[in-house]
Amino acid sequence: MSASGEGGASVTGQGPGREIEIVHLLRKVTVEFGLRQAEFASRHGMHPTDVRALVCLLDAERAGTAATAGWLGAQLGLNSAGTTSLIDRLERLGHLDRTRDARDRRRVLLSVTPRAVELGQSFFRPLIENTVAVLRDFDESETAAVRRFLDTAHRAVTAPPPPAPGTDAAPRAG
Repeated sequence: MSASGEGGASVTGQGPGREIEIVHLLRKVTVEFGLRQAEFASRHGMHPTDVRALVCLLDAERAGTAATAGWLGAQLGLNSAGTTSLIDRLERLGHLDRTRDARDRRRVLLSVTPRAVELGQSFFRPLIENTVAVLRDFDESETAAVRRFLDTAHRAVTAPPPPAPGTDAAPRAG
């Protein structure tokens, strides 16, 4: 492989190519996380989407977000039938609970079971501990820079894509 990145930019740390190098390193990390999630899923009779659903639900709990089937489907890009199938599967496996919302009995809230949390922690603990150990070598300003980069990179990859070339950006009136 050559020392040039996309568009011929250098990835040796000089010039605009160093940004591409960081993007490639981030991709390398995300691919590895994905492989670990797939391994966890396989070991426990789940589909990788099941693991992503559990991660979404754990993130929602940390953020104080009420997780419903509609919310989860939107997070995963699934239609209602796919979401129902996923929820049923996770519930059968003992990884997910459905409970009525105390404030609105019409709503059903989803949560990860303590058993599923324990299962995930036993598998992912070494990965998390190794990552935390890496961060402990960073000073406060370096950690802040990493956090800022990851936050803004997340916003960048979740931003709506631009219109495809040759298409109108604005919908036409019918």
